[in-house]
Amino acid sequence: MNDTFFNYITEGNTCKGDFIPVGAAMLNGETITNALVKIPLKTMNRHGLIAGATGTGKTKSLQVLAENLSDKGIPVLLMDIKGDLSGLAQPGAGHPKIDERHAKIGIPFEAKGFPVEILTLSEQNGVRLRATVSEFGPVLLSRILDLSEAQSGVVAVIFKYCDDQKLPLLDLKDFKKMLQYATQEGKAEFGDAYGHISTASTGSILRKVVELEQQGADLFFGETSFDVQDLLRIDENGKGYINILRLTDIQDRPKLFSTFMLSLLAEIYSTFPEQGDSDRPELILFIDEAHLIFNEASKALLNQIESIVKLIRSKGVGLYFVTQNPTDVPEAVLSQLGLKIQHALRAFTANDRKAIKLTAQNYPDSDYYNTEEVLTSLGIGEALVSALDEKGRPTPLAATMMRAPMSRMDVLTDTELSSLLSKSKLVKKYNETIDRESAYEMLNDKIDKAEAEEAKEKARKEQEALKKATEKQSTTSSSRRTSTAMNPVIKVLTSATFIRSVFGILTKVMKK
Repeated sequence: MNDTFFNYITEGNTCKGDFIPVGAAMLNGETITNALVKIPLKTMNRHGLIAGATGTGKTKSLQVLAENLSDKGIPVLLMDIKGDLSGLAQPGAGHPKIDERHAKIGIPFEAKGFPVEILTLSEQNGVRLRATVSEFGPVLLSRILDLSEAQSGVVAVIFKYCDDQKLPLLDLKDFKKMLQYATQEGKAEFGDAYGHISTASTGSILRKVVELEQQGADLFFGETSFDVQDLLRIDENGKGYINILRLTDIQDRPKLFSTFMLSLLAEIYSTFPEQGDSDRPELILFIDEAHLIFNEASKALLNQIESIVKLIRSKGVGLYFVTQNPTDVPEAVLSQLGLKIQHALRAFTANDRKAIKLTAQNYPDSDYYNTEEVLTSLGIGEALVSALDEKGRPTPLAATMMRAPMSRMDVLTDTELSSLLSKSKLVKKYNETIDRESAYEMLNDKIDKAEAEEAKEKARKEQEALKKATEKQSTTSSSRRTSTAMNPVIKVLTSATFIRSVFGILTKVMKK
C-alpha cells in the first residue's frame, strides 16, 4: 500500500522545471519519506490560499514559501499583520525536533537568513509607502470611497478640472480643497465649463474622505510615491528581497488596508509588462488576514479585486491569501486559485461543520483520504496540499508533513531591527516627507488673488462713486451761489442812496 501511494505521489509531483518542495505526503498518520509534495515555479502565478484554524501552522507555511522563493531569486511581498515575520532576516536556531521532522520528510534542514526590507503604511519604523491622489485616478478613488454614480461623476469632473488647470492632486487636503472650491469660490467657473455641481454631492463625498482620513489615509496619500519596481530587487547573492509590510497597527482600519491593496495591485497591473506563460513568477504577494480586505469591501471594490486577481497573473504576479477559513474569500476569487494549503479546521459548532463540508468539496477527490475527516485530524505543521502541475492540472491531494522554516521563527529584537533599517537604501529614498505646491496651495493663491482683485475693484468703484458725489456736491454749491447772487437792478433799487433819494422826493411832494 505504501509503495503504491509513494509512486502515486511521486509521479503526480514530477517536474521538468524548477520547484519548491514543501514537505512529504502522509498516509494513515505516517509520513512517507521522500514522497515529496512539490510546487512548480511555473504555476506559482496562478495564485493560492493558505488556510487553517489559529495555531495550526499557517504562518510557518507562508514563511517556508517566502524563503524558498527568495532562495530562487524571486522577490516577495508579505503583509505582516501579526508582526511575527521579521525573523526571516535571521537564520533559525535549529532544534532536535526540526531535525527529526526533516529526517521523516527526506529533506536536510539548513538554517538561513534572507534579505529583508521592512515597509510601513503608518508611522512605524520602516520604508514609508505612499501614493498620490492623482495616481489613484477618479475610478479607483470612487470605488474606495464607495460613491454613487452621481458622486463618481463629480469626482471625474474634479480630476478633469485639475488636469485642465495643471493643478496637482497629491494628498487628501488637495482633494478636499477642490471639493469645496467647486461649490464655493469656483462655482461659476465650474458651472460654465463642466455643469452645475451640487453641494449635497460634494458634502457627501467630503464626509467619506474624512472617514478615510480617520483610518490614517492622510499618511498614505502624498509624496514621495512608492515605485513598485522597488519590490523586484535582488541582492548581491542572487536572492530575491522579502519585503515585509508591517501592519500590526492597522487591524482596526480595514478601509486603509483595502485602499493600499487596491492601489498596489492596480499599480502593478498597469506598470508590469506582460509575461505570457513564463517558467517563473516575477513577484509573489502574501496577504495575511485576508478577511480584512473582503469583509469590509463594498461590492464595487470586490468587483475590482476580482478583476485584478483574474488579470494580474499575466504579469507574472501571484497572490496568496492567508486566512482562518476558506469561506472568508469570495467564491469568484477562490475559483481562480491554483495552490491550496489547508491546515486543520476545528468543528466546534454546526456552522464549523458546515464550513468543513464546503471546504472539503473544494479539493480533488482522493482514493486515499476522506477529506472531511482529514481536515479535522491534521496536527500542527500538517496540511492538505493541492497544487497545479506544469500543465495546469491538479496534482494528487496529499496530507503533508510540512517542512520547517530555515529562518528564525520569531521576531527581530529592537537592536536587530534598527540595524536592518540603518542599512536600507529604500528608507533613505522614501522617508523624507515632501509637501510641494499642489492644488491646495494653488487654489488658495488663486482665491487670495481673486479676493485681492475683488477688493481692489471694490475700492476703485468706491473711489469713483466718491469722486462723482464730490463733483455733484460742487456743482450744487456753485448753483446755489449763482442763484443767491443779487441782480444789478435789484442791487440799485435796494441801495441806501437810492432809498434816500426816493424818500427825499416823497418828502418834497408831501410838503407841497
